[in-house]
Amino acid sequence: MLNGKNILLAITGGIAAYKTPELARALKKAGADVTCVLSQNGAQFVSELALQSVSGNRVYGDLFSLTDEHEMGHISLARNADLIIVAPATANTLAKIAHGEATNMVTTLLLATTKPILLAPAMNWAMWENPATVENVKTLSVRGASMVGPVAGELACGEEGMGRMADIEDILEAAEMALELSGPLKGVLATVTSGPTHEPIDPVRYIANRSSGKQGHAIAGALAELGAEVTLISGPTNIAPPENITLVNVITANEMMAAVNNSGCADIFVGAAAVSDWRMADTKKQKIKKQSPGTVPELKLTENPDILKTVATIGISGGLSNSARPQLVIGFAAETENLIENARRKLAAKGCDWILANDVSNETDTFGGDDNQVHLVTRSGVEEWPRMNKRQLAKKLAEKIADTLLDNSRLANAHLTSTKDVS
Repeated sequence: MLNGKNILLAITGGIAAYKTPELARALKKAGADVTCVLSQNGAQFVSELALQSVSGNRVYGDLFSLTDEHEMGHISLARNADLIIVAPATANTLAKIAHGEATNMVTTLLLATTKPILLAPAMNWAMWENPATVENVKTLSVRGASMVGPVAGELACGEEGMGRMADIEDILEAAEMALELSGPLKGVLATVTSGPTHEPIDPVRYIANRSSGKQGHAIAGALAELGAEVTLISGPTNIAPPENITLVNVITANEMMAAVNNSGCADIFVGAAAVSDWRMADTKKQKIKKQSPGTVPELKLTENPDILKTVATIGISGGLSNSARPQLVIGFAAETENLIENARRKLAAKGCDWILANDVSNETDTFGGDDNQVHLVTRSGVEEWPRMNKRQLAKKLAEKIADTLLDNSRLANAHLTSTKDVS
């Protein structure tokens, strides 16, 4: 769970901060990319140089750094992290974040993030048992923050009791659990189609395309990493499915359409599959034999179901009487010319919300390759995304989906509140 994750390690002013370079080292050894944020009080116990040496990344701490804040440093740090670990989380820090204060870089980024938070409290036993701290911990737990520790033992002050920061191994285990159980898409249902479809001509031949399924599979994995419950419906591919998803294997477009409906209602639909537009009007039950030279069999084709348009205009269900359209319907436009013009036309024709337009000309090596470049086409405009690895693109798309659903939820809540106020 930690491999490839961006972990933000926030260090506050407790004596247990001396353990954090070893925690950063352990996170990095587990495959995470670790960025440290050091509060002014935390700097009294551990040096910025030590943290930078073990993490391999710059250490942040000054909320009013002109360069950082010109780039909205605390916002970008909060948004780019997969998980924020606060270790040690002092009584002072717990109180501040429970009450929404933003007095330093650590508390400001915690207020600005929508990502999962793991708190590793450390303090004197009397401070831990104080009713104020108990109430703050309860408040943070209700809001979704995860806790690891504290544990009982000898404290820095020489007393015995509950207040020692959890062991590094326990923090790593809690971090994995927080990533598995949390995320901005927790509770969200997603259906993703991927790969090609194969339309049989006869028992040995079929109509297909060059899609590898790499992009669709990567998108399913990225959505699952953000907490979504993902059903991946895939045509024939030679790649392993991502973890923590439900895989449904299909071959033809008709089978994929049926599987989409059988997947149940979803909040998100991403149609990344390269579905064949046509199939045989009459599939031959026996192999078509080669006739005399110069004689070519005539293949009569008929249209396949338009999965993207069906989902965008009717919805997903086993029966149309209880169909539900996903909140966000996203399709792909694989083009070899007039990229943006064709994508805009497809957006209007299909009735979906977004189209990811990509150039699949032979020279781009997009079909079957590891990299991709897309233009995100919506009704409000076009965003050009740089060429990147398909996994990176999937992560960027998943994060944009999460941000969009969060914004939509805030708008809905604001409207509901406004309506209540008027009434």
